[in-house]
Amino acid sequence: MSTTPTRVFAARLVGLPIFDPQGDQVGKVRDLVVTLRTEGTQPRVLGMVAEVFGRRRIFVPMTRVTNIDSGHVYTTGLLNMRRFEQRSTETLVIGQMLDRTVTIKDSGVTGTVYDVAMEPARTRDWVLSRVAVREPSKGFRRRGQTHVVEWRDVSGLTRADDRQGATHLVAALNEMRPADAASILHDLPPERRTAVALALDDERLADVLEELPEDDQVEILKGLDSERAADVLEEMSPDDAADLVSDLPPETAEILLGLMEPEEAEDVRRLMSYVENTAGAMMTSEPVILGPDATIADALAHVRNPELTPALAALVYVCRPPLETPTGKLLGVAHIQRLLREPPSTLVAGALDDSMEWLRPEASIDEVAAHLATYNLVAAPVVDEDRRLIGAVTVDDLLDHMLPANWREQARERERGVS
Repeated sequence: MSTTPTRVFAARLVGLPIFDPQGDQVGKVRDLVVTLRTEGTQPRVLGMVAEVFGRRRIFVPMTRVTNIDSGHVYTTGLLNMRRFEQRSTETLVIGQMLDRTVTIKDSGVTGTVYDVAMEPARTRDWVLSRVAVREPSKGFRRRGQTHVVEWRDVSGLTRADDRQGATHLVAALNEMRPADAASILHDLPPERRTAVALALDDERLADVLEELPEDDQVEILKGLDSERAADVLEEMSPDDAADLVSDLPPETAEILLGLMEPEEAEDVRRLMSYVENTAGAMMTSEPVILGPDATIADALAHVRNPELTPALAALVYVCRPPLETPTGKLLGVAHIQRLLREPPSTLVAGALDDSMEWLRPEASIDEVAAHLATYNLVAAPVVDEDRRLIGAVTVDDLLDHMLPANWREQARERERGVS
């Protein structure tokens, strides 16, 4: 590895793409796996946890890594695709070592680990060589002093830490896409997962919960106090919140719905009232809705919202007031491609497609799939008997409901047998 830096910090590795010798990306780095020995002996780095396409997490031995630079990791290309299973003798650097409380031996300073560096030893093995430690903050908004010291100069890293926080791991998760953060959270030990979930802010936790298997969602929500759980549900999209609340014990669900803001709770209750696997049960109640007097510029400004999924941003629903579901009469939809071709100052009503067939809330999952396939749509409006818009079904909603319950976990189970 002649071009590899002599020292690499773990937190900077997370998320880097991994390439094969042909230059094709095969995955991205998610963590480092080490084996801890005695307090003063540098741990050996066994390899990397990599996420390959399909969100499978595999083990890449350091012997397969040929080069690491500031933005890429290169491998021999010979990777075992069997799903990574952590052994009892192994420790995850990002998942389990960050935020441990340690003491610098010479000075007696106590702080938390916010990064760890690795470098090649004389044996050509990679070992953890340096520890980045941050002292507790001193005073209002003043960050504590930082130290980067040799591994042997720190005590406390090789033993379990009941006081281990989650600040630095949370910071790493906040830099990832929700699906990637959810994958790391799922693979943490249960007690660590709970601590990290508690440390995430409401909006970020809501985004991550939407990407987790149902069992994980319920477990994490039960670990929150009722007020916090209600706040997190409010941050979730109404359809995902309705699915999660439906999995809770009825008495718990009622308590949380009672603590939510009335308007948010009303949307969730309404979605829960529809029969499972119908358009009403899988739709979102918050599509992009505008009145007929809105301009093309208004519509484009709304669909630029980065929080919208591509499917939700594909259509603008033009309705008579009121403009919150259930709306006034649905006049038609405006496709994003049409909006991009029209002058921004013209009215969105002039770009309407009023010929699209609407879905009713009782439409079955097969009828919804056939509708989207027939008209080559990624989203479609759902209306009531008075043609008031009550929501929209997107293709990602459809896939979530067509796949078996806990499909993410079932995929993981299947991958255990893949070599």
